Amino acid sequence: MRPPKATVAIISPALRKANNGNWQTAHRWSRLLQADYGVTLAAEWPADHPDGTVPACLIALHARRSADSIARFAQACPGRPLVVVLTGTDLYRDIHSDASAQRSLDLATHLVVLQDEGPAELAPEHRAKCRVIYQSAPAILPAATSQDAFDVVLVGHMRAEKDPATPMQALRLLPDDSRVRLIHIGAALDDTYRQAAEALQAHRWPGGQRYVWLANLPHAETRRRIGQAQVMVISSVMEGGANVIIEAVTSGVPVLASRIPGNVGMLGRDYEGYFPPGDAAHLATMLERASRDAAFLERLRQQCAQRAPLFAPERERAEVIRLVAEALKPD
Repeated sequence: MRPPKATVAIISPALRKANNGNWQTAHRWSRLLQADYGVTLAAEWPADHPDGTVPACLIALHARRSADSIARFAQACPGRPLVVVLTGTDLYRDIHSDASAQRSLDLATHLVVLQDEGPAELAPEHRAKCRVIYQSAPAILPAATSQDAFDVVLVGHMRAEKDPATPMQALRLLPDDSRVRLIHIGAALDDTYRQAAEALQAHRWPGGQRYVWLANLPHAETRRRIGQAQVMVISSVMEGGANVIIEAVTSGVPVLASRIPGNVGMLGRDYEGYFPPGDAAHLATMLERASRDAAFLERLRQQCAQRAPLFAPERERAEVIRLVAEALKPD
């Protein structure tokens, strides 16, 4: 008779309804581990499971938002492995100022960051128990692109950390004969962004529509739209390791990215597709160049292709399984 599988509990404050990067990570990791472990996925620990199972290992996304679950598990299950996966707001804000996030770092037996600039944000004692695990997406063949416009896709719910205002402003700075069209996917999380998106979509542009807001789409449809674009833009001022960059790169779509550590850790320090965060004029110049300069666009595509092996599903699966196996290994 085979022994029962060890149980791994994954805690993600954002679940399926949120349809954001943290949920995608938690859901994907649960699938990667299911062959070897019994996996539960919930917004907090302890979750209301009828069998009352105490997991052999806890994996918690977000040091601050999962802080209560992390503290309860550490108190109830001393000595059991406790893995904390650090998000962008963790790395680049909360762990430097929030006591609960700092406490999560201390309680964790293992820390995970999602790109190779992440460990630089940690104190030496925390860096010593940290590893980088890149997220992944299956490669898809490049899709047919529009012949009428140069489609640029922007994916992310509209909130301050994602800075959707910068690409919106960049559209207004393009020349009248520009072929650039921004396809914006993501829910508006406050009325200010909603009003800006609606006004931009209703604007009468010279030469035709320049902004299309598709709001919140299912993940599969979002991935299809990414594959149909000529370029992706990511304008965030804070990122831990954006899934959408991976989905663009593994679709053969080059990226124009704000130069922040979370994006540099994904695309590499020598990547040529960066613009200063919040600089709409610089982004407008890069968008127009990408739409007109085939050699520049191809160079970005090749640089992205060089990073693609980092985002292979088999690599992420091996790293996640190794993480849990090492965490559960007796001392």
